[in-house]
Amino acid sequence: SDYKITSSETPFSKNPKADVTKEIFNTFRNEGFKIGAYFSKPDWHSDDYWWPYFPPKDRNVNYDPKKYPERWENFKKFTFNQLNEITSNYGKIDILWLDGGWVRPFKTIDPKVEWQRTIKVEQDIDMDKIGTMARKNQPGIIIVDRTVPGKWENYVTPEQAVPESVISIPWESCITMGDSFSYVPNDNYKSSQKIIETLIKIISRGGNYLMNIAPGPNGDYDALVYERLKEISGWMEKNQSAVFATRAIAPYNVGNFYYTQSKDGKTVNIFHLDEKINYQAPSTLSFTFPENFKPKSLKVLGVKNKIKWEKSGNSIEIKLPEERFQLKYTTVIQISE
Repeated sequence: SDYKITSSETPFSKNPKADVTKEIFNTFRNEGFKIGAYFSKPDWHSDDYWWPYFPPKDRNVNYDPKKYPERWENFKKFTFNQLNEITSNYGKIDILWLDGGWVRPFKTIDPKVEWQRTIKVEQDIDMDKIGTMARKNQPGIIIVDRTVPGKWENYVTPEQAVPESVISIPWESCITMGDSFSYVPNDNYKSSQKIIETLIKIISRGGNYLMNIAPGPNGDYDALVYERLKEISGWMEKNQSAVFATRAIAPYNVGNFYYTQSKDGKTVNIFHLDEKINYQAPSTLSFTFPENFKPKSLKVLGVKNKIKWEKSGNSIEIKLPEERFQLKYTTVIQISE
């Protein structure tokens, strides 16, 4: 592509860190993160997607690929080569996250989905060829050809939403911290409580939370973002054992209580929320626990004092000490067999 900051036309190209993709991936990898590469299948800068000969009418390709197969073939080659470069030249890539679900075979369109009805022409990018190449370059890579059903949509991606109930396939909600996916001055950032409540709903239903934070023109985040991240980090430090490597477990959610379980199934985590107010833990909490689970011990994360609790049938009542006033956003109860 000629649209890049490593171009000799760009002063930054002489900087030793000009290949920003490499620098970002390596920096996160060195901190122990797995690497997900986002790639937009539609490319509005490419003359082979938005051909200057025709005006663009919407976000779709602005010509009929069946009428101009050579131009579409050029775009397919361009896309294949870009993705080959990403999966070959940048170390281990764990997830290839392909956006722009309107670039798809026409036969895969679901007429019941409103936005898919706007796709008027064939836009088959040859995902079999792309996916096979990506798996050859990166064995075991997870590929997300989002909204396009089939073997290359390894998990589904609800946008700005959390499914109402547990779904039987792997999924991940992509949700913005502010109102927009891209930078907006003085964006309306969600509160830390709202973000943590959303996280709890997602993990209790077996999903993953992909939170979008848009950097500003200078490459930095808004000061409010750092405040939110610090608050979330403080909460996560105390409660991570109830979040990471957990699984959904019935009854998933009863009223204000949400459930997860440890990978080995020996611990159940119960989150108590109150979305109406800034959270304050009550002095007494009563909740049910999963069937066939036999709790032998109980603790509240972030509370050092021993918790008084009573079991009756498949219900538990706990008394929280004065320490409860230190709990923020939620009370997290762990019961173990």
